[in-house]
Amino acid sequence: MDREVTGATGMVTPAPEDGLHHRTCPLCEGMCGVTVAVKGGKVASVRPNRQDVWSRGHVCPKGTTLGDLHHDPDRLRTPMVRDGGEWKSVSWDAAFARLEELVEGVRARHGPDAFAAYAGNMAGKDSALSRYSGLMLQASGIRQVYSSSTVDQHPKNLSAMLMFGNEWKIPVPDLDRTDLFVIFGGNPAASKGSIFSHRDVMGAMRDLRARGGRVIVIDPVRTPTARAADQWIGLKPGSDAAFMLGVAHVLFARDAVRLRHLEGLIEGLDALRAVAADFNPERVAPFCGVAAAVITGLADELIRTDRAAIYGRIGTCTQQFGTLASWMVDVLAILTGNLDREGGSMWSRPVAALVDMLATLPKGMPVVMGQSRVRGAPAVLGQFPASCLAEEIATPGPGQIRGLLTVAANPALSAPDAGRLAAALPLLECMVSMDNYINETTRHAHVIFPSPSFLESPHFDMWSWIFCLTSGGRYSPPVFPPQGRPEHWRVVARVGAIIGGQPHADVDTMDDRYFAALAAGRGMAPEQALALLPERGPARILDLAIRTGPFGDRFGAVQDGLSLASFADAPDGRIIGPAVPRASEGFATASGRIEIAPPLILSDIPRLEQAVDAPAAPLVLVSRRHLRSMNSWMHNIPTLVKGKERCTLRMHSADAAVRGLVGGDTVAVTSVAGTITVPLELDDDIRPGVISMPHGWGHGDPQTHLAVAQAHPGANTNVLSPGTLVDAVSGNAVLNGIPVDVRKLVNNGNVVMRATA
Repeated sequence: MDREVTGATGMVTPAPEDGLHHRTCPLCEGMCGVTVAVKGGKVASVRPNRQDVWSRGHVCPKGTTLGDLHHDPDRLRTPMVRDGGEWKSVSWDAAFARLEELVEGVRARHGPDAFAAYAGNMAGKDSALSRYSGLMLQASGIRQVYSSSTVDQHPKNLSAMLMFGNEWKIPVPDLDRTDLFVIFGGNPAASKGSIFSHRDVMGAMRDLRARGGRVIVIDPVRTPTARAADQWIGLKPGSDAAFMLGVAHVLFARDAVRLRHLEGLIEGLDALRAVAADFNPERVAPFCGVAAAVITGLADELIRTDRAAIYGRIGTCTQQFGTLASWMVDVLAILTGNLDREGGSMWSRPVAALVDMLATLPKGMPVVMGQSRVRGAPAVLGQFPASCLAEEIATPGPGQIRGLLTVAANPALSAPDAGRLAAALPLLECMVSMDNYINETTRHAHVIFPSPSFLESPHFDMWSWIFCLTSGGRYSPPVFPPQGRPEHWRVVARVGAIIGGQPHADVDTMDDRYFAALAAGRGMAPEQALALLPERGPARILDLAIRTGPFGDRFGAVQDGLSLASFADAPDGRIIGPAVPRASEGFATASGRIEIAPPLILSDIPRLEQAVDAPAAPLVLVSRRHLRSMNSWMHNIPTLVKGKERCTLRMHSADAAVRGLVGGDTVAVTSVAGTITVPLELDDDIRPGVISMPHGWGHGDPQTHLAVAQAHPGANTNVLSPGTLVDAVSGNAVLNGIPVDVRKLVNNGNVVMRATA
């Protein structure tokens, strides 16, 4: 492939002609290297890049669809403006003008605080959105911020913030060097590794077992990951924290706590010991749905195993005790001496500290920053719970949301209490979306600004490397340089300025001030940084992050240090080395040490004790994921939705028999929030009393422009998630452990009859 390097940042622009283009798939934390073959100006194929120094030829089915996503006829290429029920493709200037008109009206009638924002997880994979969302929010003046984080990961961010002083200082399992891998609520066979970047988790598990190690999966469902493990513990949903406190009880009772190198770095150990004393295995076993010997057995295995990596993922976050469970994953690592240790859990050392530059809360800002207007839910780490958005739009009164900005998100399908949110969105007087599709959410927008496709954008993964125990990087230039549109970062900045009442703000000046502040935060004189990197845009922010990172050249001060050009010249990526212990660098907590027993987290212990002693719901719903599916917009790709129907309700045969159900029945699933109908599939790899549904389906809205998804609609499990059912500490939605009832649909007119028990 012909290549040219332009500009002070060493930014690479591929020639537009046909050929082979090496890229990193941006869709998940796996960061698989792919080779995109372009012929006749179109993608002919996407194949694994076996020369990629990170992934070494590994790829999942999603990564091979980057061409399909780029060429998808439903993907928006121009701004769209809605006039009543009709969408019109307009020029960029016309779209900005319409947004100005709408914003001016809302600000005049209701004031600047009437706007809110909601961001989706793929915003972090877009080079402009990931680096300029902060500028956009700052310019907009928006104070009510919501995101998908409070649907799937906020408890982990909160526990990391309280324990280590940084919401993104999340320990990662050192799978390649461990002797025991313990997984709570994770399924890497489908996710490849969430908040855990590894080239091939399942392959590494096989290697671990081959060298004599063990894998234990703790999950209500015997997932494909659990079937590949040595032991499956079928825990009841929502009981992970109690289970782990039972393990901690055994460690303390047997005087088996071994802090090792963390001696002197732990604050609050006595408070933790006092809490664990009340959670002996015999007490918590019925609540967990396992024998006390199983809890004791895991404690014994952790005691006798030299190196153990303990990992908890979405199942630990999206439950009623998400913060407690997320906290206890790291507590067990500490108590067994396996935190910040090879073969245990470690912190990454990313080449480009983009997250520290852009995403960490300002120093001194409180963890809880006020409450929501209607429900009084806490705003944790700068975000209100996603489950509050519908009521904040629909409930009249001072502070009611009248304008909404959505960024790469589809909360009307993917957020809790989705039915209520979908009903609330039409009440907005101004809704602007930055999205590539007219989906279940953006169909309510007044203006949509599309982003470039993944193949039209440069890529250096901002998020995945912070969850990777290998330091390295890979820069992917655009395959198809976008034409006929403003630079995307300019669109992002201008949208923020318009919402903030400054439609004529100079975007160049905004960018220079923003970059100068980022440079100052990295210890550089702003004037020097602006002089050395004059080209505006995401590339210079990336270059700043690399140059001032742990391996950077500090703009010539460090011989052989790295810059963006170092990666532009390495089309297959560069690996620097494995992670090393970092606890000696200190922690940004009040004590300067690891806070093992944060008071905010411990405040939820009484609620857990009440649950341990309370009767359990007879049937609860949990979520599941498939390797070919991650976000709702992926259901618009034929190769990812073809084959056997995946949007089914799975139930143990014993539960089905009690209810007079058989496989293939169409059933109604009801919670206090709503009802869905779905085909039933029997599955004895799920514990009795638990049913499962996949997340992100429900594409039956005729007002969307998603032809393939509409042909494979499925049912939206988020209709069943009550908005008020949240983890009390973080506000995160509960997607696992929702009490439900299942009925058989009987073909008797419109009557739904309860099956005979």
